[in-house]
Amino acid sequence: MWPKLIANKFLSKRLGSNNFVADFPTEALHDIPEDLLHQKSSITETTFTHHKDTHHHKVFVSTWNVGGSPPPEDLNIEDWLDIDDTSCDIYVLGFQEVVPLRAANVLGFENSKITMRWNSVIREALNKKNQEDMKAKTIKNCKWIFGSSNSRDFKCIISKQMVGIFISVWIRNELCPYIRHRSVSCVGCGIMACLGNKGSVSVRFQLHETRFCFVCSHLASGNREGDERYRNSNAAEILSRTTFPRGPSFDLPQKILDHDQVVLLGDLNYRISLPEAKTRLLVDKGEWNTLLEYDQLRMELMEGQVLDGWHEGIINFAPTYKYCPNSDVYYGSVEGEKRRAPAWCDRIIWYGNGMKQQEYSRGESKLSDHRPVKAIFTADVEILTKSKFYQSFFLSDSFERITSKLDMYPASCNDRPSFQV
Repeated sequence: MWPKLIANKFLSKRLGSNNFVADFPTEALHDIPEDLLHQKSSITETTFTHHKDTHHHKVFVSTWNVGGSPPPEDLNIEDWLDIDDTSCDIYVLGFQEVVPLRAANVLGFENSKITMRWNSVIREALNKKNQEDMKAKTIKNCKWIFGSSNSRDFKCIISKQMVGIFISVWIRNELCPYIRHRSVSCVGCGIMACLGNKGSVSVRFQLHETRFCFVCSHLASGNREGDERYRNSNAAEILSRTTFPRGPSFDLPQKILDHDQVVLLGDLNYRISLPEAKTRLLVDKGEWNTLLEYDQLRMELMEGQVLDGWHEGIINFAPTYKYCPNSDVYYGSVEGEKRRAPAWCDRIIWYGNGMKQQEYSRGESKLSDHRPVKAIFTADVEILTKSKFYQSFFLSDSFERITSKLDMYPASCNDRPSFQV
């Protein structure tokens, strides 16, 4: 029985690049013909110029190991997501241990109920202010608008779970028609070097002419000397085994590092290579710079082979792991508790050109023994210069039919959870 379960689990993670959940099916975004957006030869010269404009979009990225705890009824993440008039255009939220890592969860099929609850929390937080603003405006004008879609609303374009690893990507509604080539790729690095209690869920999509890839990971744990080699090995496996489809024109990137802009987020589990007592003393003093000199991920970024060329912002916050339940006290501080030195396990790093980090910080939710971490980027997005032919298409009846399709889909997970693509 075990070999069969493991084989099925392993094979299911390697297949199904379009097997993800979203607010609308893939076809809804692909009704714009590929040959229309990418005209070749003489047609290109007459319809599109070769010049590309660069627009700047704000990208929010967050990682959180929730320790198997479902979102409580009173969980409010609006402040965490920085929802205001200058909110971001893209939100990428990655979670680890959305379910307890028991054998039944590792070997069985994913239970989507928990991830649906997380998506509902995210949807409510992202769209609450916009819905309140629209309601206030309609009441003020003494009229109601039915069937309309606020351009500042957000829709889920990709949502994917592998055991405890879960990633959810949300885009401002007005940008949805310019999203193409969505796909996912899962890599298990856990039990028997293949099961999904550790590993990654990678998602990719193209916004206008820029190809994004986000990799949500949970790497090998362990605080013993040399355990960082297992984490490096996991990272190397993820980079080498993750594969995306090449697309209808065979010109899309297949590997993670082939994309224009890449972000790796997750519980990367890298520790601080110092004795525990020394680590705790420096943490109590807030000596972050001294601690970071011995941080295993920083050393890998500076001198290693696996993550060469990756970047991380300045860390000026306390280690995010490991806390006692519902407290601000690090685990192991009390006599008799198992010793676990504090560490920056939860990290966000990036690769490629065109991304500039604006913020890197941690949250203070006590839901689990980890604290969430977030980063905000400004991303350069290339846009083809509009021509008369290009403009005429987006003003045509064909494009109106496409956008009207998007408005047909429900705004709430509770009405119709999502499409399984």
